Amino acid sequence: MPVSVGNRGAQAAELKDEHLGSRPVSTPDIEEAHTDELPPDGGITAWLVVLGAWCAMFCSYGWLHSVGVFQDYYQTVMFPHDSVSKISWIPSLEVFLMLGLGPIVGRLSDTVGPRAVVMAGSFLHVFGLMMASISTKYYQVLLAQGICSSIGLSAIAQPALSILPSWFNAKLGTAYGVMSSGAGISGVILPVMVSRLIDKASFGWAMRSIAFLTLFLLIIASLTIRERVPPRPEALTKETVLRPFRDVKMVLLVFGCVLLTFGIWIPLDYIITSAVAAGMRPSFGQWLVPIQNAGGSIVGRTLSGLFADKIGTYNVFISFSICTGILVLALWVPATSNAAVIVFDVLFGIASGAYFSLIVAVVACIAPPQEIGYWSGVNFMFASVAGLATGPIAGTILAQDNGSYWGMKVYSGVLILVGSALVLGTRVLQTGLVLRTRF
Repeated sequence: MPVSVGNRGAQAAELKDEHLGSRPVSTPDIEEAHTDELPPDGGITAWLVVLGAWCAMFCSYGWLHSVGVFQDYYQTVMFPHDSVSKISWIPSLEVFLMLGLGPIVGRLSDTVGPRAVVMAGSFLHVFGLMMASISTKYYQVLLAQGICSSIGLSAIAQPALSILPSWFNAKLGTAYGVMSSGAGISGVILPVMVSRLIDKASFGWAMRSIAFLTLFLLIIASLTIRERVPPRPEALTKETVLRPFRDVKMVLLVFGCVLLTFGIWIPLDYIITSAVAAGMRPSFGQWLVPIQNAGGSIVGRTLSGLFADKIGTYNVFISFSICTGILVLALWVPATSNAAVIVFDVLFGIASGAYFSLIVAVVACIAPPQEIGYWSGVNFMFASVAGLATGPIAGTILAQDNGSYWGMKVYSGVLILVGSALVLGTRVLQTGLVLRTRF
């Protein structure tokens, strides 16, 4: 019979099980586990929190799927005399700041509560979009969209990702899957919406329209996202800051997620250009990202959450990640026809869905309940470096191969597989070499 150690509610039992690598606890720790680690696992309030988190994902991670549209517009229309590398700092900063501010935002969410942080982030994001809509200079867009909006994105996304483990136990994977589908749906709607509004109206009205839609959804998020257990502000100590770095399981997980970030973002960034280089018409290639999100990411993110509740969060995360690496090496590398590229596009979206939907859940399985926000923020902080460097490194490999995508694709697939192996190391340290353990 499979052993279940993956749910947050089961961690109270883990506290007594030394072979799973748990830390020694005192009586107050056990009392805290009973107070904080046994969520209601449903109910109107809990599912309203999921609704608010869905809206937050639509406006934050979903927004990142639209930045490519702006890169093209800035490069060809708004700032045609600036270099591509200079313009690329705008979307690069968005990814970097959104992930890199994770420890700060996570700590704030743990201490003052997620709602206050989401409300502050909502103001910054909407304000940044509005200011970008009236910007005409490069530095103005950089400040408004690249910095102000990005800080807001981090403050919106991190609390929404970190709050679910306090509300769900057996259905935590399902909750994460439903929540992360918001980013997938946004990835279908926003790129098309932005490009059409720019063509039919103007850049300014495209930004303002997105800002109004975002404001509406973030009002819902601010009203529904709430903590179950009141935050208990504590002084930031050296022990608190260093705790995740002293946990071998967390260190392996962080390095694994960094390599996964390096590998997974390459197909996301270069699927269109590689397809066009293989002979696909540019007019059709622009639909590869919406196809990936509609046919792949939405399904993959939702299914991975459902499977995580049945067979374990780490088991699903590792299995899907390994499948992603195999798909890159076995299908994307040799893909030359339109049919092969489209099949890879959809399957990659499904397989990579677990990375986006469960990346906080895998941290929640090993982090102290009151520090999930900070620990997941640490994970995102290191992943942000990979997110910032992935594009330039892949571009360098492409240039050295004289425009051949073979080296870049192999690089991506190998990193995904190595990252999966490191995350598997975290599972082995937690459960031992027990294949049928549900964790």
